Amino acid sequence: MHAQERIAKTPKAWEALSRPDLIGRRAHSLLLMANGRRSERELSALLGSDVSGLTEDLLQEGYLQPVPLMLYGENENA
Repeated sequence: MHAQERIAKTPKAWEALSRPDLIGRRAHSLLLMANGRRSERELSALLGSDVSGLTEDLLQEGYLQPVPLMLYGENENA
């Protein structure tokens, strides 16, 4: 995952949030905090440990999706 990418929940993740036993406590916590504005590094800091492996698993399983960082001045319509 690129260092500047943010991580967001997918519709599958929203469904899983109502069943924390389905994905596990740590994954549930990560999904709760993945709001499209936080990077993997920020999520690791919030959870108190490295989440890179868990993030990669959740990306592959379709629970998370990367959101590229938009830099100031970039035009979406260009």
